[in-house]
Amino acid sequence: MAYAAISSLMYTLEQLFKPNQPFVCRSYTQHVQSLCQNLSALQDLLDDTTKDIETLKVIEKRMRNVVYKAEYRVESSLRRIILADREDKRQKAYTSFYEELLKVKGQIYFLTKEVMQINVKKHGSKSAAFSQDQKSTIVENTVVGMEDDFNTILDRVTAQIDELTVIPIFGMGGIGKTTLARKVYDDSSVCSRFDKLAWVTISEEYNERQMLLEVVSSVTTGGNQEKSDDELMEIVYRGLKGRRFLIVIDDIWSTEAWDQMQRIFPNDDNKSRILLTTRLKYVADYVNCPDFPPHSKSFLSLEDSWNLFTEKIFKKDPCPPLLEEIGKHIVQQCQGLPLSIVVVAGLLGKMDLTHDNWKNVEENLSSFFGTVSERCQSILSLSYNYLPQYLKACFLYVGGFPEDKEINVSQLIRLWIAEQFVKARNDKRLEVVGEEYLQELIDRSLILTGKQSANGRMRSCKIHDLLRQLCLSETHTENVVHVMNGNVVVSSVEVIDDQRRVIGLHKHEEKQVYRPAHSNDITSITRTFISMQYLKTYSTVSEFKLLKVLDVSSVHYDFSSVIPELVHLRYVAAKIRKGVSLAKLRNLQTIILRSLVGKALEQPLDIWTMSELRHLDIRSAPLYCNPLEAENSLFLNNLQNLYVYNSPFIAEIIRKTPNLKKLKVLDDSERPDWSAILDSLILLKQLETLLIKVESIDINIFSGDILPCKIKKMTFSSNIKKLILLDTCIPWEVVNLLANLSNLEVLKGYRSFNGKYWRLNEDVVFRKLKYLQIIYIAMERWKVFRDKQFVGLEMWELAGGSNNFPMLEQLKLHGLRKLEEIPESIGDIMTLKFIEIKYCSSGVENSAKRIQQEQESLGNYELQIITAKVRSYPAELFEFQD
Repeated sequence: MAYAAISSLMYTLEQLFKPNQPFVCRSYTQHVQSLCQNLSALQDLLDDTTKDIETLKVIEKRMRNVVYKAEYRVESSLRRIILADREDKRQKAYTSFYEELLKVKGQIYFLTKEVMQINVKKHGSKSAAFSQDQKSTIVENTVVGMEDDFNTILDRVTAQIDELTVIPIFGMGGIGKTTLARKVYDDSSVCSRFDKLAWVTISEEYNERQMLLEVVSSVTTGGNQEKSDDELMEIVYRGLKGRRFLIVIDDIWSTEAWDQMQRIFPNDDNKSRILLTTRLKYVADYVNCPDFPPHSKSFLSLEDSWNLFTEKIFKKDPCPPLLEEIGKHIVQQCQGLPLSIVVVAGLLGKMDLTHDNWKNVEENLSSFFGTVSERCQSILSLSYNYLPQYLKACFLYVGGFPEDKEINVSQLIRLWIAEQFVKARNDKRLEVVGEEYLQELIDRSLILTGKQSANGRMRSCKIHDLLRQLCLSETHTENVVHVMNGNVVVSSVEVIDDQRRVIGLHKHEEKQVYRPAHSNDITSITRTFISMQYLKTYSTVSEFKLLKVLDVSSVHYDFSSVIPELVHLRYVAAKIRKGVSLAKLRNLQTIILRSLVGKALEQPLDIWTMSELRHLDIRSAPLYCNPLEAENSLFLNNLQNLYVYNSPFIAEIIRKTPNLKKLKVLDDSERPDWSAILDSLILLKQLETLLIKVESIDINIFSGDILPCKIKKMTFSSNIKKLILLDTCIPWEVVNLLANLSNLEVLKGYRSFNGKYWRLNEDVVFRKLKYLQIIYIAMERWKVFRDKQFVGLEMWELAGGSNNFPMLEQLKLHGLRKLEEIPESIGDIMTLKFIEIKYCSSGVENSAKRIQQEQESLGNYELQIITAKVRSYPAELFEFQD
């Protein structure tokens, strides 16, 4: 993709101006700046939305080819400078770089001139997207599994609200929005209720005249083709004025189109309605009325999917029992998308309905659904074509992840940043911009939300199989991601040599690994190599000299000698057997390293000149050298996530990383200096997630006032939202000080609190705490404050909670074998949705059941209680759950 290719080259060039890049002569500054200006002009041209798709593809292909070659010239020359081990070699490399830079500058200049001369067609040159040849021939008018949706929309259409009301329906292409709207539009009660009804299909290219003609034909008779747009608008307005009307606007793609359309619809406070469908949530949010939020059309359940399938293929007859099990397995692969189900039914309906035929389809599902995908592309591809340039590469990249697997959001965004897909926006952190990109793709119905973390943030996402097939189809053209699997046997000189990014999804034998065609030179354009499955060996990586992203964390292979040679790396995740020198890898943003031998690495890592570092995770002592002793030590202002494992320099490291958002400290030393560590934590004003795990701790360190005072001082100046404690054995009276963390939303503790009694007085209020998890603590009684209004009762008793935890949503208690019961009025917390009890005493279980029964007697059936006898293990506490 040209846009992403330009971003990547610009990043490489811009890094030359950074103070931590001593390898490049400053005399090249003017040439580099001129080159960057031309590259920026090319990106601006791609951002121009007045081009038609075919012209854009021609421009992109030309740009991509030139920019890839230019990037190869620049990065190859830079690599020779960086790796030169003698002054004469370095000087020769400088000369070569200067020559290549001038060539690249000339190529980009002429490319800019050439592209500017291309006759760019404007929107509107095509006929509006009303013609049937531009719409899918797949028509589905059967509302199966949409009964609840239908009733919801029907109620809104017929609601007793006088004002003209817009009712938006949004969702993924092919999910049944048009079918639902058509069912409402054709309903007899609706037809009799309105004086005028009109159906207008917009699609991605809005044409005002065609829209006017569509509406005019529904409200008047006679020829109107010769009338002007203004005359048509007057006809529509007069035809609807004073009449109750229902207008369906199907498949609208922009707020601008709506702004132009809404002018022609009079509001006579006569219960008129506009029913609107769109794939874009921001459009639905823009047009909706306060009375009714946008209606999200969801996927069908497996039962409803099966009912739709059988109705399409067997009409009124039941499915033969011999075919039912196979049929349900095939339908399950549609993942609840009506479009896919209808296409599958159509394809199977053309076969003889025999067990052998369906069994053959079941055994060759990949090939079969390839055909299904082709039939659906005309609908789904519109969503991709309408994406802005900066989102296209992000979307296609997701298609490289394994089928039917949830994708870790934090990992995905880190990869996007390393690939230079994410550009700075309004002084926001790149991680925040990446989250905004992902949310835009979700709001455009291209990516689906997955699991959520304890504080409600998105932890994972996923993509529907048909959209993933769309990604793979487009990436074949755009050369964004090449998915490599072990089912394809290729020769050692094929395929990978011209692939920009390679993702391996399945197990490989060594003989099946793709290899560059010219292994003795730096000829492969491959810049990304990711392996998502466990392999025993994988030596091929060393041949990709210009890699920027290397994720082989699942590969059981020692990359200690490979990594230092990959000087352009921005992202590395791998296993190593010994310490590695990263001195020449100044562009690293993400470092995730694991010890292959399962023990501490011998050589400390000097990270203190890596100004680009954003995510650092190495779990083997001694990890990082003392920043106070490191040569040319910098403050790592870009570092967002840091794992510190058993380091004697915890406080010093924290002081050198002032902008951390997430910090994980694991320490098994006998007496870490917690006083110094807490002093350094006070400086982290942006820290949101903190995890502390210690193997042993001296409870006496909490005696006196010094440490509690430091904790209290930290809480008042902190922005911490998530706190995870393991094996800290903090006394309950110190735990109560955590209530002063004014932004705390999540508190997890595993063997982390000490004492038989947890007593919270009226001043201990966890004002924003939504999630509380307590695991394996020898607590016997839990006393919470009760309102003073209950005169004559003890103020302290096991019957309160809503005062101390006013916003609590989830309570999880695991392994509390000695706890007598849960305070009864925990159930009075208005926000509480969920209580989970695992491996606790019978008293805890019984009190939880009593809480549920009492709440149900008060009409609250939303509170869920889950109990289990199984032991719980805190594996999830050892990772950041974003």
